[in-house]
Amino acid sequence: MATEKHFMTCDGNQAAAHVAYMFSELAAIYPITPSSPMAEHVDEWSAFGKKNIFGEQVKVIEMESEGGAAGAVHGSLQAGVLTTTFTASQGLLLMIPNMYKIAGELLPAVFHVTARSLARQALSIFGDHQDVMAARQTGFAMLASASVQEAMDLAAVAHLSAIKSSVPFMHFFDGFRTSHEIQKIEALEMEDLKKMVSTKSIAKFRQRALNPNNPVTKGTAENADVYFQHAEAANQSYDAVPDIVARYMGEISELTGRHYLPFDYYGAENAEYVIIAMGSVTQTAKEVVDYLRAQNNAKVGVLTVRLYRPFSAKYLLRVLPKSVKKIAVLDRTKEPGSVGEPLFIDIKAALAESFPNTKIIGGRYGLSSKDTTPAQIMAVYENLKAKTPKEDFTIGIVDDVTFKSLPQKEEISLAKAGTYECKFYGLGSDGTVGANKNTIKIIGENTPKYCQAYFDYDSKKSGGYTCSHLRFGDHTIDSPYLVSTPDFVACHVPSYLTKYDVLKGIKKNGTFLLNSLWDTEETLKRIPDNVKAEIASKHINFYIINATKIAEEIGLGNRTNTILQSAFFKITGIIPYDLAVKSMKKAIEKSYGKKGENIVSMNYAAVDRGAEYVKVEIPTEWKNISIKAFQPDSYKRMAPEWVRTIANVVNAQAGDSLPVSAFVDMADGTIPAGTAAFEKRNVATHIPEWNPANCIQCNQCSFVCPHASIRPFLMTEEEAAKAPAAIKKADGKANLKGYKFTVQIDPADCTGCGNCADVCPAKEKALVMKSAESQAAEQANFDYLHSVIGYKDNVLPKSQNVKNSQFSQPLFEFSGACAGCGETPYIKAITQLFGDRMMIANATGCSSIYGASFPASPYCKDKNGRGPAWANSLFEDNAEFGLGMRLGSERLRSSAESIMKEALECSLCSDELKELFKEWIANKNNVEVTKELAEKITPLVKESNCPHCKKLVEYTDVLVPRSQWIFGGDGWGYDIGYGGLDHVLASGENVNVLVVDTEVYSNTGGQSSKSTPAGAVAKFATSGKKIRKKDLGMMAMSYGYVYVAQVAMGASQAQFLNAIKEAEAYNGPSLIIAYAPCINHGLKVGMGHSQLEEKRAVECGYWQLYRFNPALADEGKNPFTLDSKEPDWSKFQDFLKGEVRYASLMKTFPTEANELFSLTEEFAKLRLASYKRLAGKE
Repeated sequence: MATEKHFMTCDGNQAAAHVAYMFSELAAIYPITPSSPMAEHVDEWSAFGKKNIFGEQVKVIEMESEGGAAGAVHGSLQAGVLTTTFTASQGLLLMIPNMYKIAGELLPAVFHVTARSLARQALSIFGDHQDVMAARQTGFAMLASASVQEAMDLAAVAHLSAIKSSVPFMHFFDGFRTSHEIQKIEALEMEDLKKMVSTKSIAKFRQRALNPNNPVTKGTAENADVYFQHAEAANQSYDAVPDIVARYMGEISELTGRHYLPFDYYGAENAEYVIIAMGSVTQTAKEVVDYLRAQNNAKVGVLTVRLYRPFSAKYLLRVLPKSVKKIAVLDRTKEPGSVGEPLFIDIKAALAESFPNTKIIGGRYGLSSKDTTPAQIMAVYENLKAKTPKEDFTIGIVDDVTFKSLPQKEEISLAKAGTYECKFYGLGSDGTVGANKNTIKIIGENTPKYCQAYFDYDSKKSGGYTCSHLRFGDHTIDSPYLVSTPDFVACHVPSYLTKYDVLKGIKKNGTFLLNSLWDTEETLKRIPDNVKAEIASKHINFYIINATKIAEEIGLGNRTNTILQSAFFKITGIIPYDLAVKSMKKAIEKSYGKKGENIVSMNYAAVDRGAEYVKVEIPTEWKNISIKAFQPDSYKRMAPEWVRTIANVVNAQAGDSLPVSAFVDMADGTIPAGTAAFEKRNVATHIPEWNPANCIQCNQCSFVCPHASIRPFLMTEEEAAKAPAAIKKADGKANLKGYKFTVQIDPADCTGCGNCADVCPAKEKALVMKSAESQAAEQANFDYLHSVIGYKDNVLPKSQNVKNSQFSQPLFEFSGACAGCGETPYIKAITQLFGDRMMIANATGCSSIYGASFPASPYCKDKNGRGPAWANSLFEDNAEFGLGMRLGSERLRSSAESIMKEALECSLCSDELKELFKEWIANKNNVEVTKELAEKITPLVKESNCPHCKKLVEYTDVLVPRSQWIFGGDGWGYDIGYGGLDHVLASGENVNVLVVDTEVYSNTGGQSSKSTPAGAVAKFATSGKKIRKKDLGMMAMSYGYVYVAQVAMGASQAQFLNAIKEAEAYNGPSLIIAYAPCINHGLKVGMGHSQLEEKRAVECGYWQLYRFNPALADEGKNPFTLDSKEPDWSKFQDFLKGEVRYASLMKTFPTEANELFSLTEEFAKLRLASYKRLAGKE
């Protein structure tokens, strides 16, 4: 009998965590997308005192890596504690060695996995089953959930079954599609589940635990004589699992009224064509089954696999219709070289005897969360009905190379009657996604309606594309695919009208809300013809609101989300507007209460002003506009073929249309350099305007620009005379006399952070932020200066000072980093000095995502075609990856040297070449000398008949020493990659390491790392971090031969410049630790003052500047230089309170806050004291 229903509106992560918390005594965790929110929920609930079924708070421990988390899980289980963890993708793979141990020792762990793609030719944070399939051999039972509701229900089955069977479980569900989909679901109650727990099994588990009062030995080494037999001894435990799982599924079914079996069939009893799959796609297949049966009573069905390991043919055969003639098995993974994917092979083997005449074929779908729609599932059924169905097929793509794909069909809507579908187009960090999450919860919690939300976005940081897909209805919503036929569309970014087909698929008489920067008359002029035609032909109700202007008036900057959310409720009337306003304000208090009353009151005002929209009367002449196929603005710009045929298509959110043939020439994952320059995102609302009269020509604005969108140019008198008159100029000062000087902004690539204007040291600012529209004409000026005038980096020595360095072309430009990013200015400056010979190994994280998100590469070439060669391997192995690059390069250079030495004895080699070879051998590590020699040697060896010279032609690219850099964040350098980093630094090899230190895991949402200082609030440190920050620099200095610097550009640009010059010049390993404010810090002054925040951090003693140069010790000098001045400690606490990551602790845990903030300051003083001792100042 089903109990009284208790609903909650949550995503799959929260649903699974809700249950995991109940059954866990300890959780060992490590952040990885998209599983991190599960661990965050558990940490937060524990911090606030929530109890599990044992009446205790769950102990949460964050480890240094996923491998470490698995080790901690293993150890905790051996101590007799019920333990869980949460992971995905490469993280799960790092756990595999411990998973074998946990399974082999029959320990009842549960791993909750948001199944995700693996890094192959490229990394993907999105979902499929590659990771769980790579761990299927470990001995873990595997239970698959297909929806948010199932993520909760089957999480309970996993924990209960693990306890009962002593077999560990991997409970998995589709990353993003289920983990991040928000649904209104029925919650399981702790008291109900507590009754199902086998207390005898728990007691037995505790009795098997390691205990010095009853000591035993575990984890022995066995030989060939007994290992095999011992491994077979666990068979009975695994044989019992399917029945145990079925029993608990039955108990959950009885409790909830929802039907669960290890294998569940849905469809016609006499089905002839059946799809077998697991995960969210089965929900789509059920919709298609209902549709096909309603249309023509089709004999079709779908079989959902829930218990995948141990694989039980008994339960499969119980539910599979005997009438089936053909089966299509769908796998959400790819195993190159195999006879088929895993589920297909298992099904074929299981049915070989019982269904010998049934045709079984396999297909792949949905890699990396590629949307799997009803039309694609219908194509599978059509393929099954064919006389000779295509085998080893794919759906959702066009394979015009190996021709495995099924024909694509026109999409249809299978939404249940009364379902209202919406799409909201927004900009990353404008709050659109957050507002829509609140919208879903407001409707879910205040009405009997069911609701669903899913958020589609690119992998850029803030400032990227987002599209929220929402559904509301009177019946359960089982549609795990994107909205394609919306009733309501909101476009929060006006420029999107020319970038994306925002009204594609909108229903007749639908509603369109546009955040317009203009009044009605001007808006009507600016709307593209294809949008006008769509509005008129489908009788769309069209509304506009200038939310951007309202947000600025209120003081919310670019955060238009609350205003537009309020407008949505007012226009649609989905719930009474008064109730919506009340609920929105309640949600604001919950979301922003920690950030202070001012933030709350501003958002209240935003709610109240959401009704300031205008309904636009549609001009009758719009009906006469002939509908043209939508073509994004980017298609009209001149660009290289790869950009036109691939990058532009992907950037227009049309990448799904690209066929396999588009990727054949880059099957290894390679993309061209410099493609980010063709995006022209135009995301800034305000852009700096340069006033030449006020400018002191210091170039600091360019130095600090996170996106390289403001640059100084020099023109000769002749060049200036030919230049467009619109280009502003000033006479060059001091050693630039004789040149015309220009600071030029690139409006299309500026993100509008304002750091350039903030750091301008002129008495009267030479840069003032103006509306983006007013600066649009500057684009042509930038394009001319960049392409025609170029970069005069030889007028002044570029490495001499900050000013000179900026006349060099940035070879890192227009990245996908957040506006005001604290990391990217460091990288950009390094490329300006060494970019033409750089090799970069980049750890996975923020710096890899903004550094290389397909199809954008911000690393570009100079006029000679040279630039940084960049690659990413994984998160944990980056230091070793970079060392391998260095060793490989040096191996090639050694070969070149050997060939030259052989050529010195060759009679066919010219005397001129021999002299050049001798000079190169004597100066092979001198950059400037080898650059000159390479220019001379290269053409001569190509013309020579000497066999040695012919061989040397292959090595001309390595004649100039390569500058090897290793980039990564603190999550890498301090935690998961520290072991490798330590080894690489200890190797003594000449590599340069840059750790951009944000003091949190920035890319996964701001989790605590060992770089996080005491007192800081971060995910996994809800009540403030209790222990002090790791001193990475001091640990590296202990070797004595590693160059180490700690820098903060905003505090001292010169010190940073000196550090990178010294590091690169030092013939040995170097480590530069760079302080980098991050959007996750919640700067109260805003990210437009991130450089100022760096300055304040140093001034108050929070961060110190130093350089440790072992080369000085060789000269008999002190290698340690403390570069920062004596701090003003009176500013320290105010500095902390200026960042939400600290200030929020004062609201949530005020007593602990005072204590921890005192510790933060005390630890900073201790750190400074140690540096003073090294500097000989104490």
